[in-house]
Amino acid sequence: MSNERIDVKVIDPKTNRDANGKIYVRKSQGTFQKLRRYGGWFLILLFIALPWITYQDRQAILFDLAKQQFFFFGASFFPQDLTLLALIFVIAAFGLFFLTTFLGRVWCGYLCPQTVWTFIFIWFEEKLEGPANKRRKQDNSKYTGNLMARKAIKHIAWWVISIFTGLVFVGYFIPVRELFTEFFTFELGFWPAFWVWFFAACTYGNAGWMRSIMCLHMCPYARFQSAMFDKDTYIVGYDVKRGEPRGPRSRKAEKPAHLGDCIDCNLCVQVCPTGIDIRNGLQYECINCGACIDACDETMDKMGYPRGLISYTTEHKLAGNKTKVMRPKLLGYGAALILIVGLFITQVAGVDPANMSVLRDRNQMYRVDNQGWIENTYTLKVMNKTQQTQQYHIDVKGLTDVKWYGSQTISVPAGQLISQPISLAVSPGELTSPIVKFEFILTDNDGFTLAVESRFIKKL
Repeated sequence: MSNERIDVKVIDPKTNRDANGKIYVRKSQGTFQKLRRYGGWFLILLFIALPWITYQDRQAILFDLAKQQFFFFGASFFPQDLTLLALIFVIAAFGLFFLTTFLGRVWCGYLCPQTVWTFIFIWFEEKLEGPANKRRKQDNSKYTGNLMARKAIKHIAWWVISIFTGLVFVGYFIPVRELFTEFFTFELGFWPAFWVWFFAACTYGNAGWMRSIMCLHMCPYARFQSAMFDKDTYIVGYDVKRGEPRGPRSRKAEKPAHLGDCIDCNLCVQVCPTGIDIRNGLQYECINCGACIDACDETMDKMGYPRGLISYTTEHKLAGNKTKVMRPKLLGYGAALILIVGLFITQVAGVDPANMSVLRDRNQMYRVDNQGWIENTYTLKVMNKTQQTQQYHIDVKGLTDVKWYGSQTISVPAGQLISQPISLAVSPGELTSPIVKFEFILTDNDGFTLAVESRFIKKL
């Protein structure tokens, strides 16, 4: 048997958790935290504003599940267009793969709703209960009336944010103005109200209580991200060669020759929202938010040392090698993403503003009228996929000397499906075979034309 052993690394268990495992996140200032905050506020405001935008007297973005329609500004999509939704999910997946391979878990640290809402809740916590060390001390001591009042206000603020979040989210599926009016006048139906409270409870529980538990144990992304990482992926990394051996020292004293730049202040741990020590190396819990980078850079500035002891870097760079940005895995994800985006654009551009299907009368294939003409009956189902009422004209191609029984002009309201029964009669002498192929031609006022093939039966 081999005598080779796996080296065990002894880790100093410094953490920002209490005895019960609760994480107390210290406030961090710096370049990356400003970027995270500004990016988070932009996404929140976009999330809130989109359902309130009106376009052509209709909510611009609305997933109307009751009518089985999706409105996106001037376009309407129906269940038969669900391939577009599938492509959107594929684009999102490959976009995430590409971003992760290049920049690690920056999605988690900067853009994920769980992270954005968690930091909002932490902001209220800090304003009402004080900084992290004060909160830890208060929670481990006897509660006072003042503390209980401040905690009650905090939870009320959390619930207000959660309910508003639930209302806005459901407002993407139900007209948002009606939703808000009916909710606050207590006229909202059971199921809309249920979903508002359901998403409010999820927001309150996830951002207020679970926080990093969602990232570490419930989000599948934390588990499969390692399949996309390589040694050229940009991660938050600690420069061991420069920082070790670590040790405290006076800011005014000259750096001891036997110590590295890390003064073991533990701030990188205290500001981490997932409660890890980045100095222990790459860990799947790290969400690449850069809080430890800002905290460490601030300490380096105070000590008069160069920044970058903790930075966005790669394993190759930490090992003293050159980082390869353009590599096969990254190029492969990028190529796949471009290809799928191109396919999506092509599919969207090819979505017709109207649709028509033709159903033959199955009970009577044909009949002969009192003039000896052959008559076939059809049902035309015309769908208006625009957001305005449309007038459609219907004609035929491939049949000559045709008599129409029924209107050749159909008015269809926005987003509606109209069934129009018609009959066509043709002189037997004009029919060259028992079954003749022809086309119904649908034309709207804007010049759009749609052809649907059908059959005219003379005899079986």
